[in-house]
Amino acid sequence: MLDVSFGIFAFLPQGWLFMILIMLLESFVMSELLCKSKLNARITAVVFFSNFVSGLFGIITTIILNGGWWLVVWFPWVSSHEVDLSAPNVLLVLIIFYLIAFVLSVLIEELINYSMLRKKYPARKILWTTLFANVASYLLGSIALYSLGFS
Repeated sequence: MLDVSFGIFAFLPQGWLFMILIMLLESFVMSELLCKSKLNARITAVVFFSNFVSGLFGIITTIILNGGWWLVVWFPWVSSHEVDLSAPNVLLVLIIFYLIAFVLSVLIEELINYSMLRKKYPARKILWTTLFANVASYLLGSIALYSLGFS
């Protein structure tokens, strides 16, 4: 089961648990950096909402572009069943896709986080904190998923 695409994994209970943990990680990082609190309810609600919108955008975009085989739900996870890393240029294409997904995800989340938190926190701090939280969640989440997906 761990060697399936994230499009399948995302709709299993383990996938939902994983995504909730990622959003909690982002909420923790943003709460800590914005208001020096372990978990701020307002920030957590905004982070969950912005991640939901970002994920929905990713799903719709990949369905339009390629039928949804590489669903982007916070990050494009593909398994060894979908991608043969020994084939020429496959790794490069995966990295480019991954970077595009990351940039679009962060931009969407920054826009939403800024629009919903701007009255309480400085714009620059919201944008940098959103970027930092996403880098942390992408790194930890990607290491976990890719180590399982290509094992």
